[in-house]
Amino acid sequence: MTVRTPRTPPFRDPQLPFAKRVDDLLARLTPEEKVSFLHQFAPAVERLGLAAFRTGQEALHGVAWMGPATVFPQAVGLGATWNDDLVRRVGEAVSKEARAMRARDDRVGLNVWAPVVNLLRHPLWGRNEEGYAEDPKLTSAIAVAYTRGLRGDHPVYWRTAPVLKHWLAHNNETRRDTTSSSVRPRVLHEYDLRAFREAVEAGAVAGVMPAYNLVNGRPNHVSPYLREHLRTWTDQDLLVCSDAGAPSNLVDSEHYFATHEEATAAALLAGVDSFTDHGTDPANTVARVRGALEQGLLTEADVDAAVRRQLSVRFRLGEFDPDHDPHAATGDFDTPEHRALARKAAEQAVVLLRNDGLLPLAPGTRVAVVGLLADECKLDWYSGTLLHRSTPLEGLYERFGAERVEFAEGVDRIRLRTADGTFLRVPPAEAASDHVRGAEGALDPALLAGRTDLPPLTTDATGTELALVDWGEGVLTLRAPDGRYLSVADDGYVRASADQPGGWVVQETFRLEPHGSGHLLRHLGTGRHVCVAAEGVKVAEEDPAVFEPVVTERGEEAVARAAARADVVLVVAGNDPHLGGRETADRTTLRLPEHQERLLRAARTANRDTALVLVSSYPYAIEPAHLRAVLWTAHGGQAAGTALARVLAGDVAPAGRLPQTWYEDDSDLPDLLDYDIIGSRQTYLYFEGTPLFPFGHGLSYTSFGYGDLAVRLDEDVVRVSFTVTNTGRATADEVAQLYTRAVNPSVPRPRRELAAHRRITLAPGERADLTFEVPLSAIEFWDVSRGRWRLEPGPYDLLVGTSSEDVRLRATLTLDGEPGAPRPVRERGLNAADFDEQSGIEIVDRARTTGDAVAPAPDRTGELLYRDCDFGTGVTRVSVEVAGEGTVGLSLDGGPSLTELTLRTPTSGPYDYTTLTAELTADGVHDVHLRLRGPLRLARVGFTG
Repeated sequence: MTVRTPRTPPFRDPQLPFAKRVDDLLARLTPEEKVSFLHQFAPAVERLGLAAFRTGQEALHGVAWMGPATVFPQAVGLGATWNDDLVRRVGEAVSKEARAMRARDDRVGLNVWAPVVNLLRHPLWGRNEEGYAEDPKLTSAIAVAYTRGLRGDHPVYWRTAPVLKHWLAHNNETRRDTTSSSVRPRVLHEYDLRAFREAVEAGAVAGVMPAYNLVNGRPNHVSPYLREHLRTWTDQDLLVCSDAGAPSNLVDSEHYFATHEEATAAALLAGVDSFTDHGTDPANTVARVRGALEQGLLTEADVDAAVRRQLSVRFRLGEFDPDHDPHAATGDFDTPEHRALARKAAEQAVVLLRNDGLLPLAPGTRVAVVGLLADECKLDWYSGTLLHRSTPLEGLYERFGAERVEFAEGVDRIRLRTADGTFLRVPPAEAASDHVRGAEGALDPALLAGRTDLPPLTTDATGTELALVDWGEGVLTLRAPDGRYLSVADDGYVRASADQPGGWVVQETFRLEPHGSGHLLRHLGTGRHVCVAAEGVKVAEEDPAVFEPVVTERGEEAVARAAARADVVLVVAGNDPHLGGRETADRTTLRLPEHQERLLRAARTANRDTALVLVSSYPYAIEPAHLRAVLWTAHGGQAAGTALARVLAGDVAPAGRLPQTWYEDDSDLPDLLDYDIIGSRQTYLYFEGTPLFPFGHGLSYTSFGYGDLAVRLDEDVVRVSFTVTNTGRATADEVAQLYTRAVNPSVPRPRRELAAHRRITLAPGERADLTFEVPLSAIEFWDVSRGRWRLEPGPYDLLVGTSSEDVRLRATLTLDGEPGAPRPVRERGLNAADFDEQSGIEIVDRARTTGDAVAPAPDRTGELLYRDCDFGTGVTRVSVEVAGEGTVGLSLDGGPSLTELTLRTPTSGPYDYTTLTAELTADGVHDVHLRLRGPLRLARVGFTG
């Protein structure tokens, strides 16, 4: 027990409530000290005994960037488990390792920036690997589980403090700091906000991080939604941490504010509490805050509010109570339990998409494992360093024996001949450095790009045979026979100096560009061409070398040989998480790269018993009909290969489920920047086509029967009970899924919507009785005519099954709700953004700080529809509140135009609104149609009698 002496300040007294302790500490800080706390790297305050503190420690699927740590499957793989309890245990293990690593290295932070709850709306998003699902219910369930694990279960002290990323509507890397996501109110409330809300309301979230993009024309870092929504969901202080460099973007790239002082003040007033900008140097942030204070844009009370929320997190982490913090001595790191959990998570993430009786593999099967990822254990940008490594090839060797497994990587092997007849040569490893290779000759895992102590490439008469892989769209990697990737360091020389492609700017990728009778070799990291100089091969602006690729073996030839000798062929394909789709780079197609399609065709031609194993961060469009089996798993971390081999052998029955729709073709996708999932019929919620594989899909090695459906309404909760029986011969997991559907909705509603799920394990013949409870609030929709949630009366389907399309049980329940009513537009008018349908419209910011308006998309005529508008006994005039210049036309019920209001003289700025009026005679209830032309903003429409 702490004994408080007269000299012990109240903030050090663990017997006092945190709020009083925060008040006391805040009062002791000087104005200068408080301002300094607003940067990500808050300095120590020695006179009060405060240590330095930084917000931010990446922990998406393990502790990242801080060296060796247990690496779990990517987030999308954790989503594919559909197993809340498992994900909670993963979060618990990650937080324990963060604490253990912190004890050895104070650079490891306890304010963890995880998980990502952005919904996987569009499968071409480069950061697809970071999210859990396209569905808000599944995403929030997995996020709640992970944050509870990260937080720990102590009632007072948190093991780590999770921050959700990225607020809000963030699904594109293309121009991500300048594009605006146009999010109508229904999509905002029913989709994008929902995943954040349920996680925050669960009580295990310390804060959020705003995204780089704008929403409805306004940067997320000055979003009024932080105040209007986020902070109303909980009484707990929530810490809002900016994304890296985003505060400066408000002026530098977005040009939203004229000065950094204005931008900093606006972000702080909107709710940003910690500024992640200019790396570890706080000088710019401090100067901007001081400038904003001097200009009267901020008050000390505004600074206090942000610092208070920071201190609240530090108290919850036990920083000021080391003798009472139950997590202070946590030392669990790379334990047998963590290793077993990593394997279990990887096993449960495997999704069996198709199986024509080929799997599980029979004992004694001779297996050819081929493909670019067959002997790879890939990491992504948010991975820690592997302590253990397991590739598919290694897992199959371990499970089946090396004598029954044949390997062919399938890379093209080439020599690059220069114009003078010589070839590029890679100096041998022993001549490069003593520590390039370990004691047993294996590549040192610490081998990284950027080294300058290795000799650059040269040329000679024979050269070096290089492994060439085309990862799609001409993006190539080149690898020496000993496994070293060609890379370029800051000095511009080309060396074989990397064990894998990686880094924020990847330095291991090239492109062959036709040039005359040969090719130029462009280095993509620098944008420069490769040239041959007397001192070695380097990249430069001038004098590029012309190369002729001399192919010594095609990858498909090696694959065909191995496939012909095997009983079963496993083609392991997919992506490298640092290439193609990744942070800063969206994909452009769902198709597999041509190189990998060639390998798949070669294997299938040589052996009909071919299975495709996709190891990837996102869905692909493939042709499964000619394949005996198809599996998908996200990059599975340190145990990926062992887990995959156990599933292929039948030691573990696959039970992963797809967390997002797999589409047949690129033509099924909307534009990447179209965030209106209702209008463009996106995700399984609204998609009206036939998916390649539907949301929730996943097969098993056994079969399950469903029955005994019972539904009853108890006050505000629908209880759905049913049984699941393992009717097959193997113990296996099943994921039971419950969906709801409004049968006769008055507005477009989801075709079906996930309401609950549960993953269970059943032995052969075993039965489980399941009950799901669905609050009526989960069936409501956002009524734009009233600006709030509403339960519509009528029949609702309750659908139980094994995927969103495989429904086994069905019941219909008729609910009493609140009937719809016409919009009282004579009394209330129309807020422009509260439309029912739109075409060619963008939602934009009505003012810098708050409110929405609408505008025609560039070079488009915008169409807006507002249904069931009640004009009462009659109106005689219409008014529009507009800015810019252009025309607003109005008609009723799709008839001819009744009036046009034209703003011919442009207003002085986008927020300088003026009101135009015109005569209009109408009474009763009608649909209002508006047509917008020209660069104008419409904020509101009014009607008077």
